Amino acid sequence: MVVFLIATPYALLPITSQDSAQIVALVAVFAALFTLVEYTARSPSLVEFRDAPPFNRVRFSALFATVLCLSVIFRGEEAPSEITAYFQQSGAQLGQTLDVPYSPVRLMVWMMPEGTDDSVLDRIRSAAGLSYLLSTFSVIWFIVLLRLSHWPPRNEAFNVWINLPTFDPTAGGDVVNRLRRDGIINILLGILLPFLVPLVVKLTDFVGTPLSLDSPQTLIWTVSAWAFLPASILMRGVALSRVAGMISAQRQRAFAREEQRGAMVL
Repeated sequence: MVVFLIATPYALLPITSQDSAQIVALVAVFAALFTLVEYTARSPSLVEFRDAPPFNRVRFSALFATVLCLSVIFRGEEAPSEITAYFQQSGAQLGQTLDVPYSPVRLMVWMMPEGTDDSVLDRIRSAAGLSYLLSTFSVIWFIVLLRLSHWPPRNEAFNVWINLPTFDPTAGGDVVNRLRRDGIINILLGILLPFLVPLVVKLTDFVGTPLSLDSPQTLIWTVSAWAFLPASILMRGVALSRVAGMISAQRQRAFAREEQRGAMVL
């Protein structure tokens, strides 16, 4: 699935050079091997919630849907069809609807350097509108799934070491408080990133090379990352808060059992 994700834009859109095809194949193989090692190793190093679905499933599905939809939109410029026309019209309508003052879509269009062709701006507007809607829907769907499945399940073991390899429980302070703090930080960061990234890119234009999104492949991955990363961070914040609640509930049950035992002994 990771190989399909990386190869989708280059399978649906023309590749300009043979070197590009080789680079795509190399990146796809490396990403697939990394995912395979992370999911088969006894202890992962970076991938969180490996054994706690649906966290990674929702994240991957959201990213794949975004990349696929944007690839279909830009394929319509090379090989028009009824499907590509439908996606193009939907993306354009969403972009126009969400392109309001101070919205993330407006900021994405605003971050482009002066003199950018109108056709490129229309591309960015459509891609940003569709991507932002998909990322928002994925976050809502993730929260609904957590509510319906009561994730993480109370009757099953949740290995913090396996599912949170980058979190050190022995670093100091209460684990529950740290998880809740990290969860709040991630939620706030996920909400603010769609607004902050265009501002940072705009500021870097004054000291570096202006951002160029003329290539459809570059535009697809840039906009997908802009929409996916904040949504992923926000979902991580929600998941950390849920894990903190699970640990807190387990503590309360353990304290209640100890009190009952103490009462029975007395």
